Amino acid sequence: MIKAVIKLGGKQYIATEKETLMVDLLPEGTKELELDALMMIDGEKVTVGTPLVSGAKVVAKVVEEKIAGDKLRVIRYKSKKRVHKEVGHRQKYTKLQIVSIR
Repeated sequence: MIKAVIKLGGKQYIATEKETLMVDLLPEGTKELELDALMMIDGEKVTVGTPLVSGAKVVAKVVEEKIAGDKLRVIRYKSKKRVHKEVGHRQKYTKLQIVSIR
């Protein structure tokens, strides 16, 4: 099984064929992506790019957009001052399916 390390949105992911990945929200209307590989892993053989592996491409298609992640609660509190503030945040994600690694 071939694996590839890809970079998307400032983060690195290990991708294999027919796998789904949750990545940060991509621009609206994106249907298919062709990404460059930083590293290829084929069993015992590892190819590291400088910075990219030449000729290696990872093709991914968008399965679902605007998936809301878990809610985070952020609380600022000062003791004995009756001061507190609570804020919530939900990160948006895009679900990608890896079509092929060439």
